[in-house]
Amino acid sequence: MAASYDAIVIGSGPNALAAAITIARAGHSVLVREAQATIGGGMRSAALTLPGFTHDVCSAIHPLGVGSPFFQTLPLHEHGLEWVQPPAAAAHPLDDGSAVVIEQSLDSTATGLGEDGDAYRKLMRRLVANWNDLAPTLLGPPRLPKHPLMLAGFGLQALRPATGLARSVFRGEPARAAFAGMAAHSMLPLEKPGSAAFGLVLNALAHAVGWPFPRGGSQKIADALASYLHSLGGEILTGAPVTSLSELPPARVVLCDVTPRQLLALAGDRFTPAYRRLLSRYRYGMGVFKLDWALDGAIPWKAAGCARAATVHVGGTLDEIAESERAAWQGRHTEHPFLIVTQPSLFDSTRAPHGKHTGWAYCHVPLGSTVDVTEHIENQIERFAPGFRDRILARNVLTPAGLESRNPNIVGGDINGGAQDLGQLFLRPTWRLYSTSARGLYICSASTPPGGGVHGMCGYHAAQRALRELES
Repeated sequence: MAASYDAIVIGSGPNALAAAITIARAGHSVLVREAQATIGGGMRSAALTLPGFTHDVCSAIHPLGVGSPFFQTLPLHEHGLEWVQPPAAAAHPLDDGSAVVIEQSLDSTATGLGEDGDAYRKLMRRLVANWNDLAPTLLGPPRLPKHPLMLAGFGLQALRPATGLARSVFRGEPARAAFAGMAAHSMLPLEKPGSAAFGLVLNALAHAVGWPFPRGGSQKIADALASYLHSLGGEILTGAPVTSLSELPPARVVLCDVTPRQLLALAGDRFTPAYRRLLSRYRYGMGVFKLDWALDGAIPWKAAGCARAATVHVGGTLDEIAESERAAWQGRHTEHPFLIVTQPSLFDSTRAPHGKHTGWAYCHVPLGSTVDVTEHIENQIERFAPGFRDRILARNVLTPAGLESRNPNIVGGDINGGAQDLGQLFLRPTWRLYSTSARGLYICSASTPPGGGVHGMCGYHAAQRALRELES
């Protein structure tokens, strides 16, 4: 290790590594400090159940990874990253044994929606066609857009509640339910203004870039980013927790891939009283309760279309999904939670022994919940895949507290780094965005724009701010 650095980055998640790479590419020395023995933050993979079964500890499917304007500039394929693109992006099973399948082709998806096909095509066509132009604005801090008319067209629909948009645009329950499943990734009640934005963006990504995942597990993204950083001369130190900035070697700037709670603990004494108050008022959202399974066979979905996608949204109708998300936001649990299910071993044989499979699912629960909802989750899957339980060889349970113990940024199980309602969607964690009230100290986590997801854009934008200081 060097005696001093131009920049030190605390954490090794996607945003931390993106920040470090951005600074190293500009010719500056950089050190990444990671508390855990392995790098990755929300991109870690591990044998959580049985030997030979590889599970993604947090994130699993990465439309924002392949669609990230920053990641697209990196030669990650030269550093071992291989994307697996399932035949379909996502599926949404219904109780009659059918499923809505979100194909990469917009027209094919619209055809599958029957009476709502034209409405879906009209809703999504311009957003999909203009994704590459809009992505830098949608995945960045508030600023004057390069394409104001296109953005305005998106914004008129995106600012609506997901329930209102789905009911006004679609006539049939299948299309409404499928849109609700997409919008529920927001971890907001679907009646909240702005929840429609998440459904629109995730559907657009499905058609513009697909919903791929890394062969071998999400850890491969972290490993490729780290390998590229090393090629630029950057350093990474694992097993090196930081409890105070005074423990760090000298550096001109420090970037923290942490949420406001950890930032206050690390550097609260360096901030103005006003900035400390703003950070202390930052709000966290819903939590997550997650299960991983080692399976004796593929999940036996009633709807054949579910076997074409690595991601399956399980929750039934729009009304059921809306109630599930409303309950978690209000501090309640429901017997019929909305689930995000992944089944990567259908398309990646490295994940499990021959003939076996992995499964991964989570539902949203109240922040910091201690209630065991394993039975509710498995009942929901059994509802659409009878015989599922018979295929379980082993399971691993990750409560909100369990997730936070593996990654302190997942406060109370909140995987988005804070609630992403309109009050915290654009100006997060404060109006200063990536800067703090202390010179040379920045925040680069999902608690900054554009928020949660494996895209590296929070780290990239924070590093751009830091570079202005380094090069001034």
